[in-house]
Amino acid sequence: MFTGIIEAVGSLRKLEARGGDLRLTVATGKLPLDDVQLGDSIATNGVCLTVVSQGADHFVADLSAETLSLTNFGGFSVGQRVNLERAVTPNTRLGGHLVSGHVDGVATVASREVRGRAIEFWLQAPAQLGRYLPHKGSVTVDGVSLTINEVDGARFRLTIVPHTAAETTIIDLAVGDKVHLEVDLIARYLEKLMQGQAEAPASSGLTLETLARSGFVK
Repeated sequence: MFTGIIEAVGSLRKLEARGGDLRLTVATGKLPLDDVQLGDSIATNGVCLTVVSQGADHFVADLSAETLSLTNFGGFSVGQRVNLERAVTPNTRLGGHLVSGHVDGVATVASREVRGRAIEFWLQAPAQLGRYLPHKGSVTVDGVSLTINEVDGARFRLTIVPHTAAETTIIDLAVGDKVHLEVDLIARYLEKLMQGQAEAPASSGLTLETLARSGFVK
């Protein structure tokens, strides 16, 4: 699990095609690696990656065909800047929101406009994700926890304050760019629970008689 609060901006040092998979070497910039071990998770542009090898200033991770099909890593090149966050621990401050690192889809930057000291973006999400984008709700864009300020179907507006622009790759985005999108985790699970409730039979058949027969009631 992650919080969407970016710890460092790194860059892709190497991309190696391996059959239908891809191996990444990520230069980690100022991200502390002293407590990172093999098998740990690091969110890279919002994608939960498993560390398979590491050095003093980098880590290596494998991307499966499934991950490549749901993200835009296949179009990245050496030098691409990426947002990095280590997995949370029990004493981590939850400054953003609960983030799984499992990308729901790829959104497109529809517009970018400077407003005062902030940058305003409109993003176009896949149509099927529009129901998860509530006004003033949370969304993760390339691993960054952000607040949705306006919604129009599957389009939504974000306002990026100077600190977020300076500490993440959001500042690099231009119209037409693709970003990794993860909708709010709670909204996804709530929808699943509601679907199960709607599909459940009117009666489960659980009565005092059946409990007594099973020895639960005397």
